Amino acid sequence: MPSTTTSSPALSRRARREADAVPATAPATIRARVDGARAAFARGASRSLVFRRAQLQGLRALLRAHHAELEEAVAADLGKSATEFRLTEIFPVTSEIDEALRQLERWSRPRRAGVPLPLQPARARLVPEPLGTVLVISPWNYPVQLLLAPLVGVIAAGDTAVLKPSEVTPTVSGVLARLLPRYLDAQAYPVVEGGVEETTALLEERFDHVVYTGNGGVGRIVMAAAARHLTPVTLELGGKCPVWVDDAAHLEQVARQLAWAKFVNAGQTCVAPDHVLTTPELVEPLVAALRRAIAALWGQDPSRSPDFGRIVAPRHLDRLAGYIEAADGKGAGRVALGGTVDREDLYVAPTVLVMDEPDSPGAARTEESTPAVMREEIFGPILPIVPVGGPEEAIAFVGAGEKPLALYLFTASRQVADAFVERTSSGGVVEGACLIHVATPTLPFGGVGGSGIGAYHGRFSYERFSHEKPVLRKPLVPDTLALMRPPFSQLRGTLMRRLSGLR
Repeated sequence: MPSTTTSSPALSRRARREADAVPATAPATIRARVDGARAAFARGASRSLVFRRAQLQGLRALLRAHHAELEEAVAADLGKSATEFRLTEIFPVTSEIDEALRQLERWSRPRRAGVPLPLQPARARLVPEPLGTVLVISPWNYPVQLLLAPLVGVIAAGDTAVLKPSEVTPTVSGVLARLLPRYLDAQAYPVVEGGVEETTALLEERFDHVVYTGNGGVGRIVMAAAARHLTPVTLELGGKCPVWVDDAAHLEQVARQLAWAKFVNAGQTCVAPDHVLTTPELVEPLVAALRRAIAALWGQDPSRSPDFGRIVAPRHLDRLAGYIEAADGKGAGRVALGGTVDREDLYVAPTVLVMDEPDSPGAARTEESTPAVMREEIFGPILPIVPVGGPEEAIAFVGAGEKPLALYLFTASRQVADAFVERTSSGGVVEGACLIHVATPTLPFGGVGGSGIGAYHGRFSYERFSHEKPVLRKPLVPDTLALMRPPFSQLRGTLMRRLSGLR
């Protein structure tokens, strides 16, 4: 049975987190920093490749010189281990920086474009130009990576930016606010700390692009605010990422992949597996394999493992505890593994729920028909397993929900894998693993529908934060456009019909 404990150290993690707060930023200061970033762009400070390279190198120097300080800050806010911090916070950003430095000159070259025969002689090209000043609003779950990775693309594209770290991770916010101005141009890339009030004030300003990573509710607010200025947005919103499992011959390997991907960062990952779909006969073998995988990764008691993280804040823990408490075997699933909650330590054990097989997998999941754990993004170390009849039912189940940010497949059948790829829609698909597409700079990362708008990483970041400006050059002599101007003779009419593909 699941258990709830209330450990009482001198000052518990819960008490420390409840006392944490970020400093407020005055409205006048916010406006001054936005105006400063705009002014830096207007004078062309960020456009030269020399400047861009210097800023990217400065960002890399910051990470190398202060990784230990950032590591301590992330541990204070999220309980993340040093190795996990390097793997999930530093490595993705340094990979993005290195790729941008290698490819920057190539990305920034104009590209030739073809010109139709009737417009010849003429030459056309596409010239990349920066958008202007970008607002980057980062989340709390990967507070270093998800602020700095978009910033790499912003810098590479020649934009300036205003950076808003998450107030939910105040220690990290403070460290970044102190360090970034020392390594980057402080006017071109200012930091604004604060909470909802400061974010609201920022959204009232006019930007040339807004990047937001977080939940769909706030994403709608961000998009509505941006729409007032006709500002384009990139929204990374997460959602319920499903997993299909039918590879019975490799359940141990599947379980290891699932356990790591689901429970890294205590499950607080937007692309983490949200739930598993599998056939009824594989449910219990998969639960047993997950039990062994969790023990191999974090020991028999993960609360004692230095490598298992903690929930970011009390209100998030209370929400997760509610899912577990509702799993009473009477329609909201049953706890098959884990279920322990320590409210003072902000700890939720790796937990597996076994859900009832849905009567109609393709039916809409309403509040009356579906428990909250299967309607809401879990964002914590709770993994429901949903038995379904087979891949057809699983495809129907996926299609009945919002389009997820990622879909993961563990199948021995090429035909089944192809069916999921062709008949479901998601931000991305990974076969045989989870999460790793996010660490691949040559692939775009982004959602579709309810899981987000737009994508970035590598060259896709450069393109996202640039405008490819068409430039067409045509000589005045010979005047071949005369055929297109009146008066239109019969000969010109015949020529136009033929050029238009008409008889």
